[in-house]
Amino acid sequence: MSPADRVRPYWLYLSLAILTTPLINGLKAAEQPNILFLFADDQCFETIRALEHTDIETPNLDRLVHSGTTFTHAYNMGSWSGAVCVASRCMLNTGRFIWNAQEVFTTVESEREAGRFWSEHMRQAGYRTYFSGKWHVRADAEKAFDVARNIRGGMPNQTPEGYNRPLPDQADPWSPSDPKFEGFWKGGKHWSEVLGDDGVDYLKTASKEGKPFFMYLAFNAPHDPRQAPQADVDRYPLDRIQVPSNYLSEYPFKDAIGCGPSLRDEKLGPFPRTEHAVKVHRQEYYAIITHMDRQIGRILDALDASGQREQTYIFFTADHGLALGHHGLFGKQNLYDHSVRVPFVAVGPGIEANRKIQAPIYLQDVMPTTLELAGIQHPDHVDFHSLMPLLRGETSASAYGAVYGAYLALQRSITMEDYKLILYPAARKARLYHLSEDPLEMHDLADGATQRPRMRRLFHQLLSLQQTLGDDLRLEDTFSF
Repeated sequence: MSPADRVRPYWLYLSLAILTTPLINGLKAAEQPNILFLFADDQCFETIRALEHTDIETPNLDRLVHSGTTFTHAYNMGSWSGAVCVASRCMLNTGRFIWNAQEVFTTVESEREAGRFWSEHMRQAGYRTYFSGKWHVRADAEKAFDVARNIRGGMPNQTPEGYNRPLPDQADPWSPSDPKFEGFWKGGKHWSEVLGDDGVDYLKTASKEGKPFFMYLAFNAPHDPRQAPQADVDRYPLDRIQVPSNYLSEYPFKDAIGCGPSLRDEKLGPFPRTEHAVKVHRQEYYAIITHMDRQIGRILDALDASGQREQTYIFFTADHGLALGHHGLFGKQNLYDHSVRVPFVAVGPGIEANRKIQAPIYLQDVMPTTLELAGIQHPDHVDFHSLMPLLRGETSASAYGAVYGAYLALQRSITMEDYKLILYPAARKARLYHLSEDPLEMHDLADGATQRPRMRRLFHQLLSLQQTLGDDLRLEDTFSF
């Protein structure tokens, strides 16, 4: 049975309901599916065990992978801000591509008031809306959702002891499990556990409401300070941690691309990088992901107990990835796959189990996907695309001919035809990678004469994308191929 055949009975049922009952934005309210959106912060695509990343333990994310469809190449477009999550979440909630989202970034509360906002669209369609966790959008979360609790800022507080560590031959002044450093422990209970509590409680409440629910549960984890109970840290002894194969002690263009020692994310680890420091930070990264995974398990169990699982679509993704030792970098302010690619899993009625789709998407495609499921006509201001044609098996092609990437005015990239071209204007440097042969982006082909026609083609396609997206950085003033 094809993927399209698997979903056809469900959608046929909905179509019959539409023909015989009053409509709310295209679907009968009683037949609208529930939406459970689980959102992580700083989680790289390579951190789910079921996706053949055996360094980490994620039994509950594995449950989602095995029961749903994974998009293996989900991307974030980048950022106009050093806080990449700000741009990512603005794109997510407004549905706009990066530079269109920047235009409404400071006035996004007006967008919400005008109804041009993810949660507002869902509420207008008859959904009961819930939120908890990291927000980081310049709109009032308490007004954006019917129920909102424990609204968090960009990150838990970091302390001086959390930076420039660990140093060679010195005792580490910081501990991921000691509450005295506050961070995720501030308030007495780890923030991931608080979010798990909210999710469980919301599901108990929503099951009695008589309305479909839209639940947006956003973890601050695994953003730094990467804190977890000691038992989770102990799961990852340092002799089990692998240093990435593309590890460098220093990225040669770090200063020209805005990733030098003055960038907050980068100064968490010492310069030059050491293999020991990378192992320690990855140990803490894996521990907080495993701890978050346990809270996700609690939420999934509560969904099962509510009796709503069969009427619920679940989406899991993250706002961007993280380097943490790849290429000598620690943060997400770069355009390598470890920082722009994220996990993306969809589970629900008619969605094929244990399936993987390689067609490139943007993580923000989740927003119009849920609008389609809710029966909402695609709003004119929403630039991203619904994933339902891919999930239903109606197409195998991406809605995007190429994947665009940007960071400030310092970096641009295009991924197309299995190659990625990265441009650093301030360094006047181009880098080219053949992704299927070199997935860790270790072998720069840009200096090879045989690649000039390919680079020229990619460059002109990038210029065309810039024009389409409203990107006014004049790359042609610096590069010619």
